[in-house]
Amino acid sequence: MSVRVSADGARAGRDVAGRALRRLLSPTTAVVLGVLSLLSIPASFVLTALIHQFSTSSAGAASVGAGLAFVLAFTAVGVTVARREPRNPMGWLLLGLVLAVDMGDVAPAYAYLDYGFHHRTLPLGHLAVLLSGSWEYAFVLLPLIILLFPDGQLSSRWRWPLRGFLVIAATLVAGTLRVAVSAFSLRRPVDGGGNLVGLSNPSGANAWFGPVQGLALLSCALLVIAALVHQVLRYRRASGEQRQQLKWLAASALFCIACFAINQVTGGGSGLVGDLTFSVGLAALPVGMGVGILKYRLYEIDRLISRTLSYALLTALLVGTFIGLVALTTDTLDLSGRVGVAASTLVAAALFNPLRLRIQRLVDRRFNRAHYDAEATVAAFTARLRDAVEIDAVRADLLDAVNRAVQPTQASVWIRQEVVKR
Repeated sequence: MSVRVSADGARAGRDVAGRALRRLLSPTTAVVLGVLSLLSIPASFVLTALIHQFSTSSAGAASVGAGLAFVLAFTAVGVTVARREPRNPMGWLLLGLVLAVDMGDVAPAYAYLDYGFHHRTLPLGHLAVLLSGSWEYAFVLLPLIILLFPDGQLSSRWRWPLRGFLVIAATLVAGTLRVAVSAFSLRRPVDGGGNLVGLSNPSGANAWFGPVQGLALLSCALLVIAALVHQVLRYRRASGEQRQQLKWLAASALFCIACFAINQVTGGGSGLVGDLTFSVGLAALPVGMGVGILKYRLYEIDRLISRTLSYALLTALLVGTFIGLVALTTDTLDLSGRVGVAASTLVAAALFNPLRLRIQRLVDRRFNRAHYDAEATVAAFTARLRDAVEIDAVRADLLDAVNRAVQPTQASVWIRQEVVKR
C-alpha cells in the first residue's frame, strides 16, 4: 500500500511539474523573450555611445550589420517556432542562444558604464556583472540545436551522453557565476573590451575553472561533430518529410559556410560584398531551420538548390567566356578594346539561353529529379488509372502524382459521384 501511495504521489508531482512547465513555456513567454531580444539592439547602441566606444568606421558598420542579422533572424525564427510548437524545444533553444549572445553584449557595456563612469551608483550593476559572461552559454546551446533538429526527439542511446554534457554545462555556468561574484570587489570587473575580468585566465580561488572551460569547449566540439554525424546518418535513412527537413538544414548550413568563405576571400568584411555575405550567412542557418521545423514550403528546397546551382554555374561560365573572348580579341586578334568588349558581350548574350537550358537540365537531373521526371510520373499515373476502380486509391494516387510532378504547396481533390439509375 505504501509503495502504491508513493508511486501515485510521484506521478502526481510529475503531472504538476509538467503543467507548470507548459504554463511557463507558453506563446506569451515566447513573445516576451522575443521583445527582450529585440530591445537589446537599441540598448547596445545607447550603451556603446555612453561609454564612448561607438564606431562609425567600415569595420564598425560591418559588425553592426552582422549583429542585426543575427539577432533578427534567430529571434524571429525562435519566437515563431516557440509560439506554434511550444512543446518543441527547438524554438526555446534558438531564443536561449540569441538571448545569451545579447546579454553577453549588453551586460558588460552596462557594467563598464556603472563601475567606470558612475562609481557603482546605477541600479542592477551586480546583475550586469553576473550576466557579463553569458556569451559562453551560447556555445553550450549550439550543439543541442544541431542535435535536436527538427522535432527535439532522440533515441534512448543519447540519454547518458546528453546527461554528461548537461553536467559539464551546469558546471560551466556555475563557474562563470563564481568568477563574476569574485569580480564584484574589483574597481572595474569588466575591461574596456567587454570581457569579464578573470574569466579568460582564472586564478587564485577560481583556478579550478580553467580546466572546466577547456573540458566544456572540448565536449561542445565533440558533441557538434557527433550531432553532424547523427544528422547525416538520419538523412541517409530518412524519406518523405523528414528527408526534406534535413535537406533544409544541410542547404542552409552549406549556404552559411559559402557566405563566410566569400567574406574571407573579399577581405574579411572590409568591403560591401564581404559585409553583405557575412550578414546573410548569419541569417541563413536559423531561417533554414525555421522552414524545416514548421514545414513551410518544405518541398521547394529542391527547386531552390537547382536554381541556385544552375545560375551559379551559368554565371561562372559566362564570366569565363567573356574574359576569355576579351583577351582573345584584344591581345591575339589585335582589335581595339571597345570592339573586343562589344564582340565579347554579344557572344555571351547569344550563349545565355542555350547554356541556361542545358545547365538547368543537367542540374535538375541530379538535384530536382521530381521536376525532371514529371512527364514520366504523369505517364505512369495514366497507365495505372486505366485499371483503378477504388475511388480512395485513385484519389491518393492522383495526389501523389501531382505532388511529385509539379510540387504544389498544397493540393486537394474534389470528386463528384453520380448515381446512374437503371
